[in-house]
Amino acid sequence: MQDSIIRLSRVSKSYGNGQRSVQALNDLSLEIPNGFTLLTGPSGCGKSTLINLLGALDRPTSGEIKVGETTLTTLDEKGLDRYRRDTVGVVFQFFYLIQTLTVLENVMLPAELSGKRGVEVKERATELLERVKLVHRLHHRPHELSGGEIQRTAIARALINKPRLLLADEPTGNLDSHASGQVMELLQEIAEQEETTVIVASHDVQVLEKVERIIPLRDGRVEA
Repeated sequence: MQDSIIRLSRVSKSYGNGQRSVQALNDLSLEIPNGFTLLTGPSGCGKSTLINLLGALDRPTSGEIKVGETTLTTLDEKGLDRYRRDTVGVVFQFFYLIQTLTVLENVMLPAELSGKRGVEVKERATELLERVKLVHRLHHRPHELSGGEIQRTAIARALINKPRLLLADEPTGNLDSHASGQVMELLQEIAEQEETTVIVASHDVQVLEKVERIIPLRDGRVEA
């Protein structure tokens, strides 16, 4: 049995104040083991909020979040920066590739921003692009790619610093069914072969049919 890598204890997250306050997560306690996990549920159920908290892109209103031996909720800003750089990779629905850079340069960028340079970074980026079947697109720019190719580039970019945790928020939301299937298969392969825990947030019914471990959310809690 796999050890749980992620533990949430009574985590809540609200936005706004007073009557305009929105409770995105509500006293959520949860354990997520290594491997591949799908977060699912209707819009507004808390999927994206949970992804943002696990990626240290936001802080909870209350509660504790542990990733491995790291307690995110006690880290200062320097500690959170280090966590975001060294431990986690994030794939967004809207890709956020830099249009003026080539595919290879986009994938190398997070490593370069963390202070790494040279042949080793280029080799790692090229290997990842081979893995996502885009080695023939190394010197193309994002506007020359299909939607599926853009998302696979974003996945390679998220893996460049060898994260232990890969988070993907609606990664198939802007893709057709064929490209969606390819991206999900790739993410599952990464969980199996890269020793990376992968957590995907999606309400795509097609995605549900291909996943064994599903955590359904509703109103900021795990749905029974």
